[in-house]
Amino acid sequence: MSFDRALPRRAWHHLEPLHAVLYFAPEAFAEAARLGYRVDDRWPSYFAWRAAVLGRASSELTAATFYSFSPATVARYVPAVWETASPEEVLQARLRAVDAVYRGLFDGRLSGPEFEELVGLAQRAAESAVLAGRPLAAANAALAPAGEPHLALWQAVTVLREHRGDGHLTALSAVGLDPCEALVSFAAIDAAPAENFAGRGWTEEEWAAARERLAGRGWIDGEGRATDRGRAGRNEVERLTDQLAAGPWEALGAERTERFMELMVPYFFTVIGSGLLPAQSTLGIATVQAPTW
Repeated sequence: MSFDRALPRRAWHHLEPLHAVLYFAPEAFAEAARLGYRVDDRWPSYFAWRAAVLGRASSELTAATFYSFSPATVARYVPAVWETASPEEVLQARLRAVDAVYRGLFDGRLSGPEFEELVGLAQRAAESAVLAGRPLAAANAALAPAGEPHLALWQAVTVLREHRGDGHLTALSAVGLDPCEALVSFAAIDAAPAENFAGRGWTEEEWAAARERLAGRGWIDGEGRATDRGRAGRNEVERLTDQLAAGPWEALGAERTERFMELMVPYFFTVIGSGLLPAQSTLGIATVQAPTW
């Protein structure tokens, strides 16, 4: 039986909220505050939580691996975040934060045969990921195994999430979208309003210049909306992203991938129902057109 090429995207939809909740949950901000980070602005802890796996990363390395952030914005936080706490301290605190967040959200559902099955499937998929050219996925995969099953689940979905993300950057580069153009073209297909990307830190002048470049390539019209060529280009990005993300799920197999998603459903809906995540994600979940194969 052939592999369903829609499975990588569906699997990502199921796991992304369980990774991303770390960046928004009050328990995580409380842990960040104990480390000494400002929590009136979410970006210090975000950059620390996500980049700590790279060691004492420079602003240049962080901007390269995070891609869509303005280098000037990254430099506002990195490497200063390592003066507040070392990467090793951040990684320890990250697990404490995930522990608190998951216990608060999933009380009473972090044990039992089905949860153990879910953890095992997530780990099998993550262990199957080819990590060459995937810096954030590889760095997370190299961490010592977490002791408790719910922490092991978060580590596994994080490897899978970053594996897909690393591949997404490859896809953006393959179609010739630089970091600011990637956001402008994404907003142009109505995946998310342009103002939702303000946190990425691009100036009005940089955003306008990216629009002009895309208009010159025929990707957007004079109103900043995607043309047919622009929509086709964004669909190609998503097609390539799904293709590059398929490996772990092909290794797991269609039946076990479907079972993974089935077991994830109650946890997915708990996170979505918590109200912790933004109502309109800059990831464009459920807004990007389905890939055409």
